[in-house]
Amino acid sequence: MDSTVTMINLFGAVALLLFGLAQVKDGVSRAFGARLRTGLATGTRSGFRSFLSGLVATVALQSSTATALMTASFVERDLIKPRMAQIVLLGANVGTAITAWIVATGIEWLSPLLILAGIVLCRGRSSTRQGGGGALIGIGLMLLSLHLLDLATEPMRASPALAAFIGLLDGALPVALLFSAALAFVSSSSLAVVVLILSLASAGLISAELVIVLVLGANLGGAIPPVVATLSGPASARRVTIGNLAIRTLGCIIALPLAGYGAELIQMLPFGPAKLPVDAHLAFNLLLAAFAWPVSRPLAALMARLVPDQAEPDNAPKYLDANELSTPVIALASATREVLGIGDLIERMLMRVSEALEHSDASKLAEIAALEERVDRLQQAVKVYLSKLGREGLSDENARRSIVVIDYAINLEHMGDIIEKGLSEQVSKKISLGLKFSEDGHQELRKLFDLTIDNLRVAQTIFVTRDFNLARQMMEVKVEVRRMEKQSAEHHLERLRDGRADSLQTSSLHLDMLRDLKRINAHIVSVAHPIMDESGLLIESRVRSAAE
Repeated sequence: MDSTVTMINLFGAVALLLFGLAQVKDGVSRAFGARLRTGLATGTRSGFRSFLSGLVATVALQSSTATALMTASFVERDLIKPRMAQIVLLGANVGTAITAWIVATGIEWLSPLLILAGIVLCRGRSSTRQGGGGALIGIGLMLLSLHLLDLATEPMRASPALAAFIGLLDGALPVALLFSAALAFVSSSSLAVVVLILSLASAGLISAELVIVLVLGANLGGAIPPVVATLSGPASARRVTIGNLAIRTLGCIIALPLAGYGAELIQMLPFGPAKLPVDAHLAFNLLLAAFAWPVSRPLAALMARLVPDQAEPDNAPKYLDANELSTPVIALASATREVLGIGDLIERMLMRVSEALEHSDASKLAEIAALEERVDRLQQAVKVYLSKLGREGLSDENARRSIVVIDYAINLEHMGDIIEKGLSEQVSKKISLGLKFSEDGHQELRKLFDLTIDNLRVAQTIFVTRDFNLARQMMEVKVEVRRMEKQSAEHHLERLRDGRADSLQTSSLHLDMLRDLKRINAHIVSVAHPIMDESGLLIESRVRSAAE
């Protein structure tokens, strides 16, 4: 029974530590995520700045994994050079070690004060204060977990079973390294494992040599989660995380036989033996950075050969980065860029149908189905991506913007359906049957096609700029399209009454195309509705007159 309670206390303390780490990461991301990401993306012009950026970001986020994933996403977008990315991760590794060293300085007594200050800040309305408060609560919980770990390991000091297990590890150092690496991988935190080793070492349960080996394993296991997270990503992102794992693996292989000598050397330094795990952790990462920094260029070149580029599917999203979801403003900007790309696909579809109609060339319609499939997949990806933002902690403005982005993506998808199943089939039928519109009818359709394409381009601008004057003009265009469609239909009926053979043959096609172009324009104009609605000028899809 006593052993069961001890294990529960131990696992509970470790769980509290991991929860505190997550709280710090979420809080800092919410308060300063945009600045951190911007600083990380722009602070990589030199090796030293890259190293410092990785260090600062990791100390702030309390997660080298988060820094690694952000860096990989920036490499994917060509915002960071691969060589600089490897140096960023060297800085991230040192940042984790510095955090462990600070945590081990015996400041657990600050825990209640930090939690209290965090709760007070969380009552603020600004996201910065709330995020900062959450980060302080996380730090307080981390410090509290250290005290609980110390209490949890106290009954274990006299445990014969633990002594036997440690004895086995002491006699099989490679197994000890792999065991520690597995713990770090499962917990997704090398810091948590190092802190656990610190608790055991301070109780005098493990030898200095085994301490260093376990710390090496924590470093190795901490490099694995970013690799797993980027396995399905592009080659450029995988090169960064695999390169970081390769550096740590090589460092562990070299350091493992020297662990005994390293323990003696570190113990000669003016630090207490109780802090050996964090001292070893920091020393290993500083030495690793010193040796790996000069070979960062050949390492990047080697990764480029080992992980070659693969053809990315055209329907894969380009800008939807899951790591940006913690910063809603950036996530919404990325989703906006993705939806603009969907709008470009719709314009391409309209252009192809217009060219096929103009030149009676069915080959222009060959890619319509593939383009429409891409539109479907991308708009679905945007909806799923933004749904992950949730509503908790999302400002009213960001929540409204999220809905606007999703609505526009859905409208674009509807346009794609109309083009593929309506306009494309109608033009294909005209060409295959050798039909010809009357000259007047052809000009009317071409004019409406051109207006539709122009309207789509204006809608893309409105979607990004939210310009009120353009939105108002777009609402007026809806009336113009309705008028053009009505006039063209009336002229067509007049030609039918006159008995013109070309109009008789193409009557249903002409009217169906007019109807579909009108429907597409209705979806295009919808981009202006939120802007007009916010201004109080939209009543039942009508713009109020100036007199009102």
